[in-house]
Amino acid sequence: MTTIRELMSVVSIAVLCGLGAGCTKKPVAAIPPVPPSVRASAADTNTPAPERARPNTASTPKPAREVAETRYPDKKTLATITELLGRIQDAYFDYNKHNLRPDALATLESDSRHLAEIVRQYPDFKMKVEGYCDERGSAEYNLALGDKRAESAREYLVAQGIPKSQLVLTSYGKENQVCNEHSEDCWQKNRRAHIVAMAKP
Repeated sequence: MTTIRELMSVVSIAVLCGLGAGCTKKPVAAIPPVPPSVRASAADTNTPAPERARPNTASTPKPAREVAETRYPDKKTLATITELLGRIQDAYFDYNKHNLRPDALATLESDSRHLAEIVRQYPDFKMKVEGYCDERGSAEYNLALGDKRAESAREYLVAQGIPKSQLVLTSYGKENQVCNEHSEDCWQKNRRAHIVAMAKP
């Protein structure tokens, strides 16, 4: 009968499967765990934009060397300053006086405003205002008088816009004479105030 044959077929298949002849199921490969780095990356991706760590956009401070260089003029600017100082002639004084005469005012005014516009940008740049006297009088008296002459010149330059902190006073009294003859013409040349750039600190 057909039914008996079908039954026998089913029994045979069951027996074969029981013996592991070909009906064993293939084991399912275990899924490896997700690496921590991948989990962290995925979590960061799913985090809303406002909550994510943002890069530090704060400006970093300039190195001390770079800051120092901006406080002192470069070679090109220094050459311009030197040229301007060369145009400003010495301011001359009357005998035993330290007040600026009209011709001395005109001399100091020459290019001093332009000079002020430049040097104000470089706080570390300094100039020396030198005061001189003629050979007459004691050394001590002439040192004091030379200091007053340098101070008068500095006050005028400050009025033109040059910061006082960038002008250093020095009195040479009757030392470093530019003329050594014993005449009024020569003495007049020695009674003066002179401005010179100082070396870089």
